[in-house]
Amino acid sequence: MEILVITGTGTEVGKTIATAAVAATALAAGRSVAVLKPAQTGVRPDERGDADEVARLAGAVTTLELARYPEPLAPATAARRASLAPVRPHEVAEAAAKLATEHDVVLVEGAGGLLVRFDDEGGTLADAARLLNAPVLVVAPAGLGTLNTTELTARELRARGLDFAGVLIGSWPNEPDLASRCNLADLPVVAGAPLLGAVPEGSGVLDPADFRTGAPSWLAPRLGGSWNAATFNAGCAP
Repeated sequence: MEILVITGTGTEVGKTIATAAVAATALAAGRSVAVLKPAQTGVRPDERGDADEVARLAGAVTTLELARYPEPLAPATAARRASLAPVRPHEVAEAAAKLATEHDVVLVEGAGGLLVRFDDEGGTLADAARLLNAPVLVVAPAGLGTLNTTELTARELRARGLDFAGVLIGSWPNEPDLASRCNLADLPVVAGAPLLGAVPEGSGVLDPADFRTGAPSWLAPRLGGSWNAATFNAGCAP
């Protein structure tokens, strides 16, 4: 896939580390990668953003932010409070399409969930994905509550006619509880889409060299890796 839109079922679900894993896996396969962060919130001009973190972990990727807002809020709200111009879905699509002319893989990492607003007119990452006609990868947490938010996201993707690539668990616990282990079987059912991997808890604090070595084993072949859902599920069966 040339352009992949990466969203979450909410905030703090491991989306940035998951994006880094996809990027590292593509780089390991000899592909050139660009990471587009349409709107970075909650970060000062002199601080590292999500795209920078992807580059630190994954390696030589091209990074691009379209806008940065200081307060940790939804992009539309953060832009309005900072008296800065918002990001529009068409600007996201245009930037991603341009990057795709120069790179083998373009990863577009959203802010929070699929319907977080970029602007006061209600533009979202879903609108950018539609303009790009790009598949959407949903990053979800492992534990209790994930089935509801994942199914709601899946329903919205289908209602908009978007290509739902699958679900990636953003942080698989070192000691998974019963809910997490049962969710391995239930997530593909409620999503109506395949489970495409599980990023181990704590991967973001690995040495970058170890992160890059491990990343392909966390992702399914659809994302360029070697992770096998049946084998993983069998090893974690409740």
